[in-house]
Amino acid sequence: MENLSYSLYFMAQVLLLLIPLLLLSLKFGGVRKNQPRLPPGPWRLPIIGSLHHLFKSPLIHHALADLARRYNAPVMYLQLGELNAVVISSPDAAREVMKTHDVIFATRPLSATVRAGSMIADGLGIAFSPYGERWRQLRKFSTMELLSTKRVRSFRPIREDETARLVTEIAACPPGELVNITIRVATVVANSALRAMMGERFRRQEELLECITQAIKIATGFNIGDFFPSSRLVRAIDGTGRKAQAVQRKLFELVDHAVEQHRERRSGQSAIDSEDEDMLDVFLRIQEEGDLGCSLDVGDIKAIIVDLFVGGSEPTATTIQWAMAELMRNPNVMQRAQTELHCALQDKSRVTEDDLVDLPYLKLIIKETLRLHTPGPLLLPRECQEACEILGYDVLKGTIVLVNAWAICRDPKYWDEPEVFKPERFKEGTTDFMGTDFRYTPFGAGRRICPGLAFSLANVELVLAMLLFHFDWQLPPGVIPSELDMAEEMGVSIRRKRDLYLKPTLRVPL
Repeated sequence: MENLSYSLYFMAQVLLLLIPLLLLSLKFGGVRKNQPRLPPGPWRLPIIGSLHHLFKSPLIHHALADLARRYNAPVMYLQLGELNAVVISSPDAAREVMKTHDVIFATRPLSATVRAGSMIADGLGIAFSPYGERWRQLRKFSTMELLSTKRVRSFRPIREDETARLVTEIAACPPGELVNITIRVATVVANSALRAMMGERFRRQEELLECITQAIKIATGFNIGDFFPSSRLVRAIDGTGRKAQAVQRKLFELVDHAVEQHRERRSGQSAIDSEDEDMLDVFLRIQEEGDLGCSLDVGDIKAIIVDLFVGGSEPTATTIQWAMAELMRNPNVMQRAQTELHCALQDKSRVTEDDLVDLPYLKLIIKETLRLHTPGPLLLPRECQEACEILGYDVLKGTIVLVNAWAICRDPKYWDEPEVFKPERFKEGTTDFMGTDFRYTPFGAGRRICPGLAFSLANVELVLAMLLFHFDWQLPPGVIPSELDMAEEMGVSIRRKRDLYLKPTLRVPL
């Protein structure tokens, strides 16, 4: 009996110890059960989280693609300092972000750099405006008034005039001299964009281009202050906010001069026909009429002009430059494109936009260029507005979402020989730019698809056709096609790290 009493006493003591442990286990087990199922991702360090994984390459889209492959993570979680981020690297996940849950991901995150001072006070434009009624009104205004098919078509004389100037300038170069295609193309595209906006060349154009280049470097740079937005010390040490304010003030000052120059030119003129309006005419008319549905002040006009110029110039020029580089690396493709042009135009002495309809192979070349060299490899970031699931993983409210369109466009799971330049892969015509095939979204998809798609493509097609029709091209002496430098550099778009120099031979004079 004594032994039994002792055993019962011992068991009671053990139970008294186990009960609290059991309760704790149930409690914390319940917490674990209710914890979000975050996507897989690389290991993290205290404070900086996953940032150290991005230091391995200056090309962030490459680093993110490598991480997604290593962890077999089409949906990948990263902790970037104080920020939570999810990277999308498959068509199925991209469809859920840009179609299934498009409304949830339709707003843009505002980094500390973008929030800096006047960048908010003077307007956000279309690209970074939060999703909501005001954004819808600005988007409607842009697509119906500024960038409609009819409006883009009305800028045709400007495009044809600027491309003719390009041909004339290249033809005037001494025989055998190398031409800097990078600079020439960037100039013609910038001139076309500026003239579409204000009807003439801007007197302070060089200043404007330099200022925009600085703004692009700041906006696309690796700014440590953006990853620690709550730390004034980090932001002060980083100093990007101050630089952003200075550049933004200069940029908006130049836009003020452009508006004033435009007013001077238009003063004393009779009523302008809608067919002859440039973009500034449209802005000022809508502002006076006040029928947009929301106020459109000078700050908004400045911000939208900057959006349109940046979005309609650098990515467009970059696409043309990459196309020329790929054609030089693939002489058979170049020959086929030129044969198509000369057969379609026969005895004509120049390309007009009417001729572009009869150039299907040229369009395939452009599609393939956009696949291999997606202008915005991560598109523009999105922000999750309410918790949801992507491929079974939880994405929390406030998470920044990046769609690695570059990685998807080069994934061998979805593309045959993805690293090879093959325009013929688009011959069946089932894949287009409109965001319906999530293997191929160079302009994005859903509500935030690029509104300037038609504006950009019109320049790409005409400039490329003119270069191929009027000239035969050779690489610099000693350079063979397979050795042409194709290194990339980050910007608003992924541009060539080094300028492209080619030797032209005039084939068809203007």
